[in-house]
Amino acid sequence: MKLLTKQITQTALLLSICIASQFFKNLSVYITGPIINICIILTVLMIGLGSGVILSIVTPVTAFLIAPSPIMSGIPLVIPCIMIGNSILAISVWVFQKKLLMSTASIRVIIGIVVGAISKAIFMGVTIVLILLPLFSGNIAVPAQKLPILLQTAKVTFSITQFVTAIIGGVISYVIWLRIKNINNI
Repeated sequence: MKLLTKQITQTALLLSICIASQFFKNLSVYITGPIINICIILTVLMIGLGSGVILSIVTPVTAFLIAPSPIMSGIPLVIPCIMIGNSILAISVWVFQKKLLMSTASIRVIIGIVVGAISKAIFMGVTIVLILLPLFSGNIAVPAQKLPILLQTAKVTFSITQFVTAIIGGVISYVIWLRIKNINNI
């Protein structure tokens, strides 16, 4: 994979948008999550899979560095699971956009976004909610009386919320992509 200077610059710009949004992570996951997903999807559509995977891998690390959560601190294995979940979304969009022979590219992108959002939520729900949280919840440094509430919130955040924010980000990125796809002959 060889990235051109233009592609590196575009990837860096979208990464900077992701990083800026992560300062609002504690305000609402429904602000940060869609913005991250918008950037990942647009990166795949405009620049390519390699750049989309780079964003998928870097954004969970920057999120942890900017606003560390007790879950990520107590269970660091959550970070690679988020990386993989984001990468699943990126790969799904890319596969449907570029590789599958169906009707128009617009329909393929919509299908890729929906399949990616579902796959991301299922992967993160299984790995984080069903495996990591039950195994390692004792490592989370919060008062014992707050742990059940935190775990319940985490179960929703790492499953249903991932799907919702991926779909929101997908809809917005699709609208943006429709407006700009002809500019760069995407």
